[in-house]
Amino acid sequence: MHMGKSRQAFGRAFVVAFKGLGFALRNERNVQLHFASTILVYALAFYVKVSRIDLLWLSSAIALVWVTELLNTSIEQLTNLVHPEHHPVAGRVKDLAAAAVLLASLYGIAVAILIFYPYFFS
Repeated sequence: MHMGKSRQAFGRAFVVAFKGLGFALRNERNVQLHFASTILVYALAFYVKVSRIDLLWLSSAIALVWVTELLNTSIEQLTNLVHPEHHPVAGRVKDLAAAAVLLASLYGIAVAILIFYPYFFS
């Protein structure tokens, strides 16, 4: 009986996670931009037939951007709930979370340039 409950909890965790992802995709412009960028990068990777290791680097960079963006969105949502009116500390919290996304995105762009450059400019 215990095993059935843990399987239900495990399945419920996936449902809740996909619910959060769906919310972000429907409501957050930056998440929609990351989604489009992800499709573009994978399409380009398969078009030029990048190596498996390059695909791993691209996938890792994409995952880092997605994770930081979803954490940023979570932090923004929670900050808005706790402090709906403008407050300098709340603004700073949001700025710091956004900075994490910026750094992850710059890393992703650097990885993409290093991988795709030889296919187009060598």
